[in-house]
Amino acid sequence: MTKMLGLLSFNKIQNRILTFNPAHFAIFRGMLWIALFIFVGKIAGAAKEMAIAYRYGISNQVDAYLFVFNIVVFPVSVWFSILSYVLVPLAAKIRENAPAQLQRFRAELLGFSIALGLNLALLAWFILPALMRSSWIGLAKSTVDIAIGLIPLMIVLIPLGLLVSLFSAWIVSSARQANTLIESVPALIILITVLLWPLGGAQALLWGTVIGFSLQVLVLVILLAKKNEIEWPSFQQKSTQWLVFWQGFGVMLLGSGLGSFSGIIDQFFAAQLDPGAITTISYANRILALLLGLGATVISRATLPVFSQMQSQSDKEVKRVAMFWFRIMMALSVVMLLVSWWLAPWVVKLLFERGAFMASDTQVVKEAFRYGLFQLPFYLPSLVLVALLASHGRQGFIAISGATNLFVKAAANYLLVPVLGLNAILLSSGIMYLVSLVLLYIFANHFLNANE
Repeated sequence: MTKMLGLLSFNKIQNRILTFNPAHFAIFRGMLWIALFIFVGKIAGAAKEMAIAYRYGISNQVDAYLFVFNIVVFPVSVWFSILSYVLVPLAAKIRENAPAQLQRFRAELLGFSIALGLNLALLAWFILPALMRSSWIGLAKSTVDIAIGLIPLMIVLIPLGLLVSLFSAWIVSSARQANTLIESVPALIILITVLLWPLGGAQALLWGTVIGFSLQVLVLVILLAKKNEIEWPSFQQKSTQWLVFWQGFGVMLLGSGLGSFSGIIDQFFAAQLDPGAITTISYANRILALLLGLGATVISRATLPVFSQMQSQSDKEVKRVAMFWFRIMMALSVVMLLVSWWLAPWVVKLLFERGAFMASDTQVVKEAFRYGLFQLPFYLPSLVLVALLASHGRQGFIAISGATNLFVKAAANYLLVPVLGLNAILLSSGIMYLVSLVLLYIFANHFLNANE
């Protein structure tokens, strides 16, 4: 009897394995490679933040650098988000249905990216100095003076960042993950310049960032050239794929643009607080990025290509795979929150408390970090739903969620900052992602149930 039960149990497990969708293995394998690359990159990022804390502590120089940097890379983050959720699924369709058109479209998209980057940089060169001098920004005069001096060179990051985003999206679309490791290049260069720059000051951060982005572009070009996946730029738009691209682009521009603007809103609220508030939030966010960034990159880059390749399968099967990973990410993020809350004092002290970064700064950053942890259980599972919707061309749902994020973020900051100070800025992100998760879950179920 025992032998028969054992045989039945073995057969049940065997059948379960045989019916297990290969997509699970593809996602899991992708997650392992991406997590490994990100771990290496995050070590470089952590070392960079430790060096900045050692040299600058919480200071107006870092406030100025971060304020300008975050504004300058805003269009880059929007562009990368659009490419991730529009270009990756589109590239999968082109490779399957019209591979001969891929080279022309790549060349034309590269030309468009270069032109867009140069025009945005020129616009920033005119607008940013006036923005810095505006009284409603709320920055201290010494911080404003430093920020204005950074602008002429900092705007170079716009065209460089757009190229990094484009090349990274092409690599991800071919189910390769090497660009994840290459993302650590700017952090390594900033680390070196901060430690070795003889003059110190914000100029070390500035030059390290510009050189780092430039080297990242160069490495990505070499990587693509080895696979014959890069062409000379073409400044025409004759490819038949542009119509499909623009359809997704317009929708995602609205959603990603408004959603990404939440970071700018945080800066404006922080600028109204005590000097050093922007730097404090940045230190807390840097630690959070080790968790959120690791999870976001792993989830998006592992699931999106797989979901895109599953378009020919039934929606019921796609839903089963997506909900499996949704539940996995929900459980994992709760565990990450609890462990990170407990380790917070030691982590902040280990990373930052040396040189100009005092024990009192550790307490402030630790508290802000703990408020920011409430993002975890809502943000990571939502990325599975975003990848699912994007892979099936439902960018409109993602755009609605992104636009909603902006209004939720602004309202939460407005209501909570007078009560909780800078901690409210971290907490409001958790509220924003909670609302976003609910919306995306409703949208994903509506889409999949309507197609069953």
